[in-house]
Amino acid sequence: MESLKKSRELRMKKIQWEPENFELEMNTVWDFPDRGKWATHDAKYRGNWSPYIPRNLLLRYSAKGDWVLDQFAGGGTTLVEAKLLGRNILGVDVNPKALERCQEKCDFPWEDGGLVKIREGDARDLSFIPDEYMDFVCTHPPYADIIRYSEDIESDLSHCGHDAFLKEMEKVASESYRVLKKGKFCAILMGDTRKKGCMIPLSFEVMQIFLNAGFTLKELIVKTQHNCRATGFWKTNSVKYNFLLIAHEHLFVFRK
Repeated sequence: MESLKKSRELRMKKIQWEPENFELEMNTVWDFPDRGKWATHDAKYRGNWSPYIPRNLLLRYSAKGDWVLDQFAGGGTTLVEAKLLGRNILGVDVNPKALERCQEKCDFPWEDGGLVKIREGDARDLSFIPDEYMDFVCTHPPYADIIRYSEDIESDLSHCGHDAFLKEMEKVASESYRVLKKGKFCAILMGDTRKKGCMIPLSFEVMQIFLNAGFTLKELIVKTQHNCRATGFWKTNSVKYNFLLIAHEHLFVFRK
């Protein structure tokens, strides 16, 4: 046991725990060609966001000791960044496999690190969280059924087609508004899609749902995309069928 402990301590010392030469983003176009591999971050969980995104958001819209909610915890990126930055965080997901990964990614010692709580649950029903309890909501939902994250979990929103997804996101927006303290912020990253060659502005449809829930729009950020897995396939088809590749997402920062 002692040798295993020493081996783990040695591995921990070799890890780069924070990004080099980090600077806060200062405008409304965010571009991260290097997605970030510090701490326990990696790109193995398909569709997870670059850790630069939650790091920027957490530093701008929360303070040490605050409680943060990520109700689509997925690969655990936001949870790791919250721990590193001294924010307490509740990570919620309907997928037990995702939560296992979150647990694994957050299993490291960090002096003055934030508390990480992980819970299986549905973003549409956060009844286990009191009203106006959270200081910041920072999350990355699925983009309808573009990427399916499970095979047979009925409550997984990545099984929903466009119309059903938007209907369910109304519940997500309502619960996000309820659990957030007045005057605090909610950040959501959302992408768009195509159907029969034409754009479906999913991100703006979701934005409107959050506005209808009572939020006001603090910032609208364009986040560029790099190294998409399907780029080769879609590049061929974009020429064949004459449409442009979607190379951006929208990051909305709402205020309650």
